Amino acid sequence: MSDHDETAAHADHADGGHAHHGYISNKDAYLKRLKRIEGQARGLQNMVDEEKYCIDILTQISAVTSALESVALGLLEEHLAHCVVEAVAEGGDVADAKLKEASAAIARLVRS
Repeated sequence: MSDHDETAAHADHADGGHAHHGYISNKDAYLKRLKRIEGQARGLQNMVDEEKYCIDILTQISAVTSALESVALGLLEEHLAHCVVEAVAEGGDVADAKLKEASAAIARLVRS
């Protein structure tokens, strides 16, 4: 799916210009986790700047990667439970498009 198609797919589910996504009830928790990850990434920059031991840097990279994967899996779970379930209930082309979109997102996560 192209960036244009993805943008159009997201716009289709906008409610008065603002979409209500499945993760909205956990938005603050996601933001808190992402800010923590941002701090970890800055810490990595400092470790390289301070010429820390390679293995220590790699260990921290693994921790950041794991934290991002955890956020991604949480968002994916909520997407499936909210957006995909609604689309499947609607049926037709909307359901097909949403299932393809979810499959593509899962494939990207698996490849990363």
